[in-house]
Amino acid sequence: MKLSVVNEVGKEAVVAILGPGDFFGEACLAGQAVCMGTATAIAPTTVLVIEKSEMLRVLHGEHEFSDRFIAYMLARNIRVEEDLVDQLFNSSEKRLARTLLLLARYGLPGHPQKILPNVSQETLAEMIGTTRSRVNFFMNKFRKLGFIQYDGQIRVNDSLLSVVLHD
Repeated sequence: MKLSVVNEVGKEAVVAILGPGDFFGEACLAGQAVCMGTATAIAPTTVLVIEKSEMLRVLHGEHEFSDRFIAYMLARNIRVEEDLVDQLFNSSEKRLARTLLLLARYGLPGHPQKILPNVSQETLAEMIGTTRSRVNFFMNKFRKLGFIQYDGQIRVNDSLLSVVLHD
């Protein structure tokens, strides 16, 4: 799922790409009355809709589930803070490299995906706050350097980490 927001002049920003087991729409639990974003499936997706009253009941009554939900929300909060720091301090090239690694699930338990979900250059540009042409330039650079393979599908090589780790 792609979570995005649109400003008053129609500019879209992608704020998250979600995967299996992720939650979205949880702001209503904190009293947000108006939905601020849009969730769009970018791959075949099954979504479980949980009514607010049922979610509150489960959070209060099922401790294992509420522990998992709280852990997820804390991890997502950390990710949002990391994204903000990335946006404030890093170049668009480094932000793209970091985004590709995050989409490949580097750093998460288990083995990272080598092939990314179907994400367009436009979506990548919206995620990192730059233009599609800049994304295209860096994707070609990453491909020439052997960091990625890009032939309709994006395959991330471990060597892409060097872009993020290099100062």
